Amino acid sequence: QVQLVESGGGLVQSGGSLRLSCAASGFIFSSYAMTWYRQAPGKERELVASISPYSTVTNYAAVVKGRFTISRDNGKNMVTLQMNSLKPEDTAVYYCKASYAGMEYWGKGTLVTVSS
Repeated sequence: QVQLVESGGGLVQSGGSLRLSCAASGFIFSSYAMTWYRQAPGKERELVASISPYSTVTNYAAVVKGRFTISRDNGKNMVTLQMNSLKPEDTAVYYCKASYAGMEYWGKGTLVTVSS
């Protein structure tokens, strides 16, 4: 059974940091690109950051570049998103997605709230 479980969300003040984790199971994690998305209230889901199967390629949305860092540990079947210098506009539900050869799996998300 495929599972992606996000954790690490919470309430943080502007300028603070959070580290999100996504634990994967039920598929060959090292074959999949991993992506973090977020969806703020009333807005469409947007890509935050992605990482290739062996971490050779990472991509970031312009609005988080320099503040967020995506990484993965294929031995632990986990992808993380280190978020620094958080802003109120980073408030959203954050989701991780696994993708490979047209297949996609999504987690249920973790809520990040940044207070001003």
